Amino acid sequence: MDNQDIKLLLIKKLKLQKAYVTGDSNHIKILVIGDIFKGISQVKRQQIVYTPLINMITQKHIHSVSIMSYTIEEWKIKNKNMDHSEYA
Repeated sequence: MDNQDIKLLLIKKLKLQKAYVTGDSNHIKILVIGDIFKGISQVKRQQIVYTPLINMITQKHIHSVSIMSYTIEEWKIKNKNMDHSEYA
């Protein structure tokens, strides 16, 4: 599964507004944006994102994952101050 497939999987399963996935099978960086994260702690957000990826992780298709998650409103605020070019 490549980064585009992972991106589409996350968007579909979690009903996200946006997802950015970079890296290789050794280390994947994920930035996700959606209102699914409203009122949810960072730990729970990571658990939500891990869920659709768990088979790839346990089967060692993905070694490690870094996750940044935002609600749509949080992203509007963060986006003004954040260099997210690595996720483009």
